[in-house]
Amino acid sequence: MTDANCIRVLSIDDHPVVREGIGAIINNAPDMLLAGTASNGREGIEAFRALKPDVTLMDLPLPDLSGLEVTKAIRTEFPDARIIVFTNFSGDMDVRRSLKAGARGYLLKNTPGPQMLDAIRQVHAGKRCVPPEIAAGLAEFLGDGALSEREVEVLQQVAGGNRNREIGSKLFIAEETVKAHISHIMDKLGAKDRTESVTIAVRRGIIRL
Repeated sequence: MTDANCIRVLSIDDHPVVREGIGAIINNAPDMLLAGTASNGREGIEAFRALKPDVTLMDLPLPDLSGLEVTKAIRTEFPDARIIVFTNFSGDMDVRRSLKAGARGYLLKNTPGPQMLDAIRQVHAGKRCVPPEIAAGLAEFLGDGALSEREVEVLQQVAGGNRNREIGSKLFIAEETVKAHISHIMDKLGAKDRTESVTIAVRRGIIRL
């Protein structure tokens, strides 16, 4: 297959070893070519503009912009861009946010090489690709009440070790309001206390420590 007919892939990841590994797997596939790499979000956007890849592999944590911000930026400028999030984050909220931002697929970095290549082919063909185990994680929490923006802010403060009074002071709300928010958070997450709320929220990708 000539280079002109290959699926051209851009890898956006801040770990050199990951980029090299992805490159080796892609360049060994008869129908693919690593078009380029980027080590941060702004580089990734510039690389996309210059290379116009067929499929982009996008990590979520990047040194400057987040993978979500980069995905939104690329999709705003290039609505037909086909992006697969390729990350270690397995929380259902990470998946939801990525798909909402415009990603066409979601893979974890422990995905075997052949499965990654198959996902690239599927997304290149215009399909979505979310492996069954990730889809199951999404379905598990489908009926749960989502935390409001304010509740996420409060929970992030709880995770930082702040007491209710300190949280109220930082967010300019009454201490009683903080208590009410925490009560709602625990109900929505099915947690028995503040600590468990934080643990569940981190696991699901609702907040970051």
